[in-house]
Amino acid sequence: MLTNSATLAALSPLLSFKELLEDEKKRKFHISACDWSIGKDSNVEAFDVAKKIGLEGLMVDVIPFGSGETLAAPGSGKQRYLFDTSMQQAYLDASKRTGVKIASLGIGELNNVPYKSDPRTIEWVHDSIDVAKNLGVTVILLAFFSKNDLRNDEAGKKEVIRRLKEVAPKAEREGIILGIESYLNAAEHLEIMDAVGSKNVKTYMDFRNTADAGFDVLKEVKQLGKDNICELHMKENGFLLGQGTLPWQKIRDLLYDMEYYGDGWMQIEGAIPKGADVVESYKHNLSFLRVLFDKKIK
Repeated sequence: MLTNSATLAALSPLLSFKELLEDEKKRKFHISACDWSIGKDSNVEAFDVAKKIGLEGLMVDVIPFGSGETLAAPGSGKQRYLFDTSMQQAYLDASKRTGVKIASLGIGELNNVPYKSDPRTIEWVHDSIDVAKNLGVTVILLAFFSKNDLRNDEAGKKEVIRRLKEVAPKAEREGIILGIESYLNAAEHLEIMDAVGSKNVKTYMDFRNTADAGFDVLKEVKQLGKDNICELHMKENGFLLGQGTLPWQKIRDLLYDMEYYGDGWMQIEGAIPKGADVVESYKHNLSFLRVLFDKKIK
């Protein structure tokens, strides 16, 4: 510790020791992107696109969008995509080949086949914990939009709480966080987490979704608190990052003031103008976040 402190102190006589330590903290964020946002949803080719952009990682969609109806019950012989160990190995191989890490998992298909009502999704969430373990990630995003929207749906909330209570012990044993992403406000997210009663069920924070739902982004983040947020989506709908309406500098300052780093990953999602090139748009978005969060490239 003394050696590290001396090294830090020697880096710049113009900065205080506290400022140098703060600079070290800023290196904790790694920038990734959702595979569905770069045009390769549930596709191993996403690693090559991510490498071309310069991303450090990928959030991988466990189930191809719109394929819920084809993911049949056990014994049917149907492909279950990333639930299949051979497909998992293909992703691990692609990650090793490109140097792009698997940052976290998402189950976006829950928007189409609702976790709050469809019995098949119980198995999906349960088995996705094994997928996360095998791929070496610690966060799984559970999406609650479209058909899975929980707003004004008390029965849906109760069923989600019941199902999460059942699966939470497995998530705890395996060290996996289940992140709820929805249009609910901070108080409602906290209500669900308290009812489930597991430290492995948290909120997946998407600042754009929160603003679109009509809430004050900064107040919502403060109310949730750093320990209840597992990971971040960095998004603008139809705009490049920095060209929409979100107060990104205030968001950055708040995250650092709270000393929030979550699992160390932030995921770029969307943030592409209509008709714009995906790779060039994401190069811009990546550069924007690196500058905003003083990202150091090692």
